Amino acid sequence: MMWFLDLAARDGWVADSYRDDAVGTLARNAESQQAMTRVLLRPAVLFAPERSPTPDELHDLHHRAHASCFIANSVKTEVVCEARIGSPTHS
Repeated sequence: MMWFLDLAARDGWVADSYRDDAVGTLARNAESQQAMTRVLLRPAVLFAPERSPTPDELHDLHHRAHASCFIANSVKTEVVCEARIGSPTHS
């Protein structure tokens, strides 16, 4: 999230809200140890209406943020990002 928000700001976009419904899968790894074997990120970002990224720019932004993320580059687990288009749900 922090890389995403930083890169978005550098690109001139203002994120009004950011929410992620992350889900992790706990299972046995190749060594038969309990481990997080998959993490699914489902970020939903609401940008300021004055300037929002196109779907292609948003896809690129998520890709660059994931490539820069220390945690994503440190874990052995598969990390999948399924960005959601539209307004996030506020609870």
